[in-house]
Amino acid sequence: MTSPPRWRRFDEWDTRPLRHDRFAAEDPEAGFATFHSPWDPAPSARVENGRVVEIDGKPEADFDILDSFIAAHHLDLDVIDEAMAMDSVEVARMLVDINVPRERLERLARGMTPAKLASVVSHLSSLEITFAYSKMRQRRTPGNQAHVTNAKDDPLQLAADAAVAVALGFDEIETTMRVASNSWANAVACAVGASVGRGGVLFQCSIEEAEELRIGMAGFTSYAETVSVYGTEAAFVDGDDTPWSKAFLTAAYASRGIKARCTSGASSELLMGFHEHQSVLYLEARCLCLQRAMGVQGTQNGGIDGAPLTVSMAGGMRELMAENLIAVWLGLECASGNDTRVSESEIRVGAKITPFLMAGSDLLCSGMGSIRKYDNSFNPSLFNGEDVEDFLALQRDLEADGGLTPIEESNIRELRMQAIKALAAVFQELGLAEVPEAWMLSVAAASGSLDTETFSTGEVTRISEAIRDRGLTAVDVVRALHKRGFGREAENLLLMLRQRISGDYLQTSAILRDGKVISALNDPNDYRGPGSGYRMSEARWEAVRGVRDVQTREKVLESERRVDPTSEPWLIPGGEAGKGTDPREVVIGLSPAFGNELTQTTAGHDLIDVVLALTDGVSEGGGVPRLVRIRHTADTSFLGLTAARLSGSGYAIGIQAKGTAVIHRADRLPHMNIELFSNAPITTLDHYRAMGRNAALHALGLAPEPVIVPTEGQALGARYHVRVAMLYAIETGLVVPDAPPLDVAFAIGQGGLRP
Repeated sequence: MTSPPRWRRFDEWDTRPLRHDRFAAEDPEAGFATFHSPWDPAPSARVENGRVVEIDGKPEADFDILDSFIAAHHLDLDVIDEAMAMDSVEVARMLVDINVPRERLERLARGMTPAKLASVVSHLSSLEITFAYSKMRQRRTPGNQAHVTNAKDDPLQLAADAAVAVALGFDEIETTMRVASNSWANAVACAVGASVGRGGVLFQCSIEEAEELRIGMAGFTSYAETVSVYGTEAAFVDGDDTPWSKAFLTAAYASRGIKARCTSGASSELLMGFHEHQSVLYLEARCLCLQRAMGVQGTQNGGIDGAPLTVSMAGGMRELMAENLIAVWLGLECASGNDTRVSESEIRVGAKITPFLMAGSDLLCSGMGSIRKYDNSFNPSLFNGEDVEDFLALQRDLEADGGLTPIEESNIRELRMQAIKALAAVFQELGLAEVPEAWMLSVAAASGSLDTETFSTGEVTRISEAIRDRGLTAVDVVRALHKRGFGREAENLLLMLRQRISGDYLQTSAILRDGKVISALNDPNDYRGPGSGYRMSEARWEAVRGVRDVQTREKVLESERRVDPTSEPWLIPGGEAGKGTDPREVVIGLSPAFGNELTQTTAGHDLIDVVLALTDGVSEGGGVPRLVRIRHTADTSFLGLTAARLSGSGYAIGIQAKGTAVIHRADRLPHMNIELFSNAPITTLDHYRAMGRNAALHALGLAPEPVIVPTEGQALGARYHVRVAMLYAIETGLVVPDAPPLDVAFAIGQGGLRP
């Protein structure tokens, strides 16, 4: 006996994007464990004489540098005994209880060790983590962050794309470079681009920390999040760092008016080879306790570069959500990951963002790619320039604010050119470069760097080194903008420099909206259940729902208007239709709006051509066609049944103006038709001709092969149902309940009639 063949569905599945993803088996010894590992310690803490002498089963004599820092600067001696004594399940329930204030839970978190924090959140389902996150996040108003980079480090494209990111509503933008020496040019380009359109967008240039600090001191950047923190001592040592050196660096940023976050995330230790066999959640809990101990205002966490590895493990997406929850529970601003593309599957990508979109976040993404995937120098983000409109649609679908706003094509055209001209003016004024107009036009139109004619990478390096070596600062750029007539852009950039002096945006979860600081201090998250917390204003909701391709009745009717409104009607009404006597007769029952208010099917076929195809098909099959206007219904089944009861053969075709058609027989129940063309958008004129032929063959007593309209699985509902619903509303609006059907003559040429 031969072996069974392989099911071809597996061949089809093998071609899906998901097959590019790889999944890891659980192996705690190798570091592949999300929530639990046999090497994870049990939660414990002990205080003697005002000193923490035990953390998670480890005595003080065995503390590593993380334990020592957490004991000295994270654990609150006034809370530790109370918090550690509480049952983890009880605390988990408090996190999802709308009657327990966020402030009480934050107080308890200050007395919990990493193992205790991990233990609590491990009891929460993905749904419960989402709910708890919406309650515990710091700032009431959600925000978002964008990556603005390109493969050429081209400053013109950076400026244009930064302006687009600002127009989309990103509160922060972040750049990096393919060539390290191009950092200063990238920083100037993004700073200028971000000043076009609106002021107050925070900006980071991600480079080696000392260089990044120098760029910040020159005034080009306003925040930093490259201060990496790890969950094992060996990982810290491998990077020549300690918690104390990281704390010093964040203080250096803050002392110069630069908002700072730390970066951590599940699987970083695993990628570095220093996982110590412990679960990624426990190691990240250690990182977050360290960050709170350092006094930093916020964190960029949720996997970050290690997110694809975490997501390869069972429960990995839930773990990333859980570590974000710990971050906000500890009172940290959270740029909640969602930057690294964790999968080739668009279904998995959409699933990952949805809980955060529903819950909100201080910054929903720690870098959505506002540029094309191939231009993303951080590597592709979860969402990229190709996907921005999908994200905008998700906001509209869920009535959830993800921080972005739909953009008008005409506005963006002008905005990109303004950003390019502003940067070109700065370069010329400061003697850095001359920019040909052809380059400007090339970049303005380009979707990505593959389309541009502009600076070479080497030319960018020379510009960047000149900016650095001459000691140019943001003040020089402000002067250049103002002198060259870009007054608004100069004011917007100067706004950021003024903010640097005040330091107000160093507050936890601070962003700038309309030139004003919004933070956890003046905009605290007050979610306590239905009717509380953040809700979009009517103006904000109107902006969010204004995506492209919104259909209206007016737009639909516009497409239905006749090319020549003065032309003669091609369907001529006659008298009341009676019962036919010819046994070969096939009545074609037309809907109320067919050929008068509505002129084409959803496939774009002119209705006159559809009628010709049907009548010619009936004639080819040996039948006699008769046209009847049915006025008491617009339902396809009843159109067909009514026509069949008028037909001499008892067979008929019913058709709506949008193209849905049916073959019916007089003695059948309304919805027990002979053949149905339900997918009008993919029905061709040949299909209608074949339908007419089959109706005639049925009338002659034959049993023809049914006509099949093949579909390739298109989401026809998503493509056409809005239009269909509006068209059908027009049809039903013309229904006259008691009106009898009318015979209709088909006008051809200059008045010749065809029945």
